Amino acid sequence: MTADSNAQQENARSQRAIRARAAAGSQRATKHRSDWKGQTAAIYCRISHVSDEDQTGVDRQERICRDVAERLGLTVAEDQVFVDNNRSAWQRKRKRPGWDALLAQANEGRIRHVLTYHPDRLMRQPRDLEELLQIADDHDITLHGQANRRDLADPDDRFFLRIEVAHACRSSDDTSRRLLDAMVDRAKDGKPHTGRRRYGYDKTGTQIIPKEAAIVKEIFTRYLEGVGPNQLAKELYGRGEKAAQGGNWTASRVRDVLDNRHVTGIRVFRGEEIGDGEWPAIIDRGMWLEAKEIRKYRAATMAVKGEPSRFFLLRGVVTCTGCGKTMGGSGTKYVCNFTQKLDVPRCHRAVSAPILEKFVTEAAINLLERLDLANAPTPGSLSEEDRQSIESDREELAELKDMWKSREVSTREYREMRKTIEMRIAEVERKMIARPTMEVLEGLGGPLARECWNELEEKQEYQRMNSVMRFLFAAVTIKEAVKKGRYFDYGRIDIEQNPIWR
Repeated sequence: MTADSNAQQENARSQRAIRARAAAGSQRATKHRSDWKGQTAAIYCRISHVSDEDQTGVDRQERICRDVAERLGLTVAEDQVFVDNNRSAWQRKRKRPGWDALLAQANEGRIRHVLTYHPDRLMRQPRDLEELLQIADDHDITLHGQANRRDLADPDDRFFLRIEVAHACRSSDDTSRRLLDAMVDRAKDGKPHTGRRRYGYDKTGTQIIPKEAAIVKEIFTRYLEGVGPNQLAKELYGRGEKAAQGGNWTASRVRDVLDNRHVTGIRVFRGEEIGDGEWPAIIDRGMWLEAKEIRKYRAATMAVKGEPSRFFLLRGVVTCTGCGKTMGGSGTKYVCNFTQKLDVPRCHRAVSAPILEKFVTEAAINLLERLDLANAPTPGSLSEEDRQSIESDREELAELKDMWKSREVSTREYREMRKTIEMRIAEVERKMIARPTMEVLEGLGGPLARECWNELEEKQEYQRMNSVMRFLFAAVTIKEAVKKGRYFDYGRIDIEQNPIWR
């Protein structure tokens, strides 16, 4: 064979190779940097809220990616920079607006290149990678990192990317497990949650700040006296006091303090109380529970059309015996509007508010006159036997939960047994709870109770009067009327007194 024939055959082989590569499409086509000049690119930056190995800030990530784009000759439009700041790429339910917008742009064919600081900034879950690869199959996308490049159409690059993302996912799984283990250990040891500083305590949550603790006590005491969160926030703001993070006091921040179980030394883990914490309490358990109860039935003024606003003194206390529901104020009456969707007729039981309030007020004053606040109990402590009993019950709860997880007991059985054990624990813990008698009834007990009550009425301190009523009485029950007409039947009323010394 002559040299010319060999040259012709080599030329023909080269032409066939070129045509074969073209027929194979983008998956086998070799890409050169010279072909990228002027092509569109997008930048994606993300930083997580957890401690990753690399926490390079999003601003620095963007600068690095722009340098890479300039070096490669790529064009990045202003609307092609996608940022997810303080967003996790590992948590499956966490929303990433920047990532979603990037996929949408890529799916429309507006992006040929994606620039990111590192692939793990882009993806830490295999399913996210597969979603991107599916789009890349249709639109020929190349992924660029600070130190590497991945052609999403190349099988080898896909293989390495899957390994990298799987490694990143495993790393996040390990971090999550370590964090959870650390949280469990802190809960077992009675140490407080980490995170933002709680008002009244230092950053560790274990040392009381005296000035703030005094304000916490003031908030609880005055709230039990009937002062609402809005008024408390206004007063604290007027005095120039600042909340835990340095902001101004608002009603919602006052409510946060009232709802915070940390101030009473309760350790909470995943929403459940698991025992006493190893830090000093600012508020005793009884006061916190009383505030919690008031939070459920916060009294409010009721405006009646054509009449001045009227405060219903027994709001949250008057109860209908027909349906067991609390009766609300309407006009000049306490009315039960309970209705059933079944064939039970609607309840329209009503009682005159002024007469009922006068009757219950007399009962309250008589009780206060006989009350000696000097004998008010203080919070006690549990005996060693009680502590061991609680510890044994908590271990039983843990074992029961494991049995439920392993399907050894049904959900119904688990709930019933858990309720029984929790009731036993609550019964023992109740021994160390004293109701905040001094805070609620301060200045109202003894022979001068009537004069003090009249003074509250003259000052229109209705919120405090309502708080006292709820403290003294568990319920004022209203039976069905026997006689019709304008006659007021006092026999309809039953007053159930609270155990004041609990």
